[in-house]
Amino acid sequence: MKKLVLLCLTLTLVMVLAACGSGEEDNASEDNQNSATTGNGESVDLVATNWEFDQEEYTVPAGEVTVNLTSKEGFHGIVIENSDVSIEGEGSATTTLEPGEYTIRCSVPCGTGHSEMTATLVVQ
Repeated sequence: MKKLVLLCLTLTLVMVLAACGSGEEDNASEDNQNSATTGNGESVDLVATNWEFDQEEYTVPAGEVTVNLTSKEGFHGIVIENSDVSIEGEGSATTTLEPGEYTIRCSVPCGTGHSEMTATLVVQ
């Protein structure tokens, strides 16, 4: 019985640690900009690595915003507090944002630094 419990705990630990550390290499450009103009609004590119985003703060104008998430290392997702943006894994979401500051959080438990994996979206 003890061996079964130990095996289950070990497998759980391996799965939690693998969530951040087992990413595929991404051929995306290393020099992502804060924001780039699109045809219908603004776009912001977030790149997630192990326990951090590529920037602490992103800035876009108010209105329609498309958020693009790329996981360079590990598997991540995001939620932007006080908005309807929620992305699990790589992907995009479009929403309309009012001026203010929004907290971006990793929504996928990705290991020991997960709770500190935040950034700020400044909407002007």
